[in-house]
Amino acid sequence: MDFQVTVLGSNSAIPSHGRNQTSQLVNIANNFLLIDCGEGTQIQLRKFKLKFSKIDFIFISHLHGDHYFGLMGLISSFHLNKRRKLLTIFGPNGLDEIITVQLRHSNTRLNFPLRFVPTNPENKALILEEKDFKVFSFPLKHRIPCTGFLIQEKHGLRNLIKEKLMESKLPIEAIRHLREGKDFTDEEGNVLYAVEDYAYPKRKIRTYAFCSDTIYDPQIIPYIAGADLLYHEATFGNDEEHRAAETFHSTAAQAGKIAKEAGVSRLLLGHYSTRYLDLSPILDQAKAEFPESYLSEEGITYSID
Repeated sequence: MDFQVTVLGSNSAIPSHGRNQTSQLVNIANNFLLIDCGEGTQIQLRKFKLKFSKIDFIFISHLHGDHYFGLMGLISSFHLNKRRKLLTIFGPNGLDEIITVQLRHSNTRLNFPLRFVPTNPENKALILEEKDFKVFSFPLKHRIPCTGFLIQEKHGLRNLIKEKLMESKLPIEAIRHLREGKDFTDEEGNVLYAVEDYAYPKRKIRTYAFCSDTIYDPQIIPYIAGADLLYHEATFGNDEEHRAAETFHSTAAQAGKIAKEAGVSRLLLGHYSTRYLDLSPILDQAKAEFPESYLSEEGITYSID
């Protein structure tokens, strides 16, 4: 099952140095989820030849403009392209009002249904559950209410051991039970075919954690522990640690510390300040804390294995 993250924007408040504002497209089992929607997001989607008509869910972390100013443009393009299917937007209280006001004053009646689901910036919550995945929101500590998002795949059907199948003529019903991870029994409950004998073990569930704007905050560790890929903002370098604290942002080294303490597999850095043209010091400072640190680069797709 595909599980990929494509970075559309990696900069912080102002687009500069060829970098755009925060946005990412997640593909999980051919379900397309947009996380944050900074200015120019739809341009990036077109530039990288991503079919944004497939997006059914949008997640907005907070109401600073660099994380949602591209949203109305995207909604308008969906409308002009005659979209008919439901679009669901998850975001903080107030976002629904912002959308409604713009639609009302432009006298726009959308061709498609739009559903808004408010997020809770105080506690972890399951906000979406589909056949192949779940999405949780969790609180981040920023200047205004802000949430991170955890995308977690669900176990699919078990793969059966071909050699075992060739040895035994299993009825179709038994195969179905075994693929679902269940022993196949007779009417009296006796095990006829044990799942442990005929199916491979379940593989590890993969997770992606997205932490947009946040001060260095070890309290988020339980929410993201063990993630296969963590995106954590790294707005500043060590030279601006005081500025990071003042603005409720993080340094690259602090992002590395969070990744190390949370036991994640890989760390993806982003939300770079415009003061950094050269990002190599940002990467080096994160790697000093957590070697499996990488710069998020626009147009690059990161597979979660």
